[in-house]
Amino acid sequence: MSLQLHNSLVGKKQVFTPLKEGKVGMYVCGVTVYDYCHVGHARVMIVFDVVYRWLQKLGYDVSYVRNFTDVDDKIIARAAEKNIDIDTLTDDMIAEFHQDMDALGCLRPSLEPRATTHMGSMIAMIEALIERDCAYLSASGDVLYAVRSFDGYGQLSGKNIDDLESGSRVDVDDSKRDPLDFVLWKRAKEGEPSWESPWGAGRPGWHIECSAMSCEHLGNTFDIHGGGMDLKFPHHENEIAQACAANGGDFARFWLHNGFVNINAEKMSKSLGNFFTIREVLAKYNPEVLRMFVLGTHYRSPLDFSDNALDVAKAGLDRLYETKRRLAAKRVEENNVTEAFSAALNDDFNTPEALAELFECSRRINKGLNDGVDISLDIEHFSAMSSLLGIVQQDAETWFQGAGDDSAAIEALIVERTEAKKSRDFMRADAIRDELAAQGIVLEDGASGTTWKRG
Repeated sequence: MSLQLHNSLVGKKQVFTPLKEGKVGMYVCGVTVYDYCHVGHARVMIVFDVVYRWLQKLGYDVSYVRNFTDVDDKIIARAAEKNIDIDTLTDDMIAEFHQDMDALGCLRPSLEPRATTHMGSMIAMIEALIERDCAYLSASGDVLYAVRSFDGYGQLSGKNIDDLESGSRVDVDDSKRDPLDFVLWKRAKEGEPSWESPWGAGRPGWHIECSAMSCEHLGNTFDIHGGGMDLKFPHHENEIAQACAANGGDFARFWLHNGFVNINAEKMSKSLGNFFTIREVLAKYNPEVLRMFVLGTHYRSPLDFSDNALDVAKAGLDRLYETKRRLAAKRVEENNVTEAFSAALNDDFNTPEALAELFECSRRINKGLNDGVDISLDIEHFSAMSSLLGIVQQDAETWFQGAGDDSAAIEALIVERTEAKKSRDFMRADAIRDELAAQGIVLEDGASGTTWKRG
């Protein structure tokens, strides 16, 4: 079965063929590095980690680019709250991001560009847009994109430009020619970081960052652009408008969007305040449990977050690790996967079906061990499929012995609490103390720092 992807640009599955034979260029929108990542971020990263792994398994040379937004209003505000410069904040948050992703078993991308190191590319793209009458310098000093200058606007989101109104994600500005026009370059404000440009000192708008960075590193036209469903409009729609207008051609050929993570039927997000950080989840569960939970639902479907769902994922992993423990003396190469597993991932990365095949393989292995029959091929399949999904990667004995060893997670929460106290976020600090207390963990603050013990 050929690889088929659900292309958001056309709203249906299409057979995937890369632009260049044997090579794939993939860009995934990364995070704005001002705070710890939440479970919604984890879903994006795990989903596209499996995409990355499977494309490589199919033999493609994959250039996987995932950016960091390291300058924007939230970053500037958070740095001011902490009384540190933005470089210190973003460097720290990128390190924390990597710690979370490494824990979740996500492979590092080929390249992780930062917005602040790509000002030249952004300025060049904005200049091209102005030359093509797709952008203009407003009376406020900002450079704005003229949305109605691009005939294809709305092709990704399916929105009709005449029906669109200025909303919560669109800045309202009297100097705009049209309320839907959006900022490409912001005029510098006193006390904020800025860069020189033909329009004076300033900094880029959010949307131009990804258009410029993806084209610089993957070319004006590339294979796959991914991200969360919340980015489909306006961010990805604006990316298309900018890149296509500036370059006079196509942009990303396939668009992949993962669904929301919901809590009580409501989207998890920082703006709504109903989110759990990855650190909070890992304080109670092994990172593989969160990964298993994410993979148990098709990436395009909503994902309902709860402790019960995590417990179910943990129980499934326990079954797989029990199989691995029985295979301790039967190691083989991790090469082949079953046809059913391949068919599942080739069908728009259907991880629930892939997991079902892994469990079926586990069942065959246990039956074979009980019956004393040759299971060498099943063992190879089990190992290879687990590896491609990024689960059952720990030593089986350690998995079971460490089920109650949450010391690392406790230490991580103590570090987070210390940082919260430094930034005078006493509500968060108290919440962490209460969370640990509920687990029977007693904190003791002293001159040399915070220690803990089980009550």
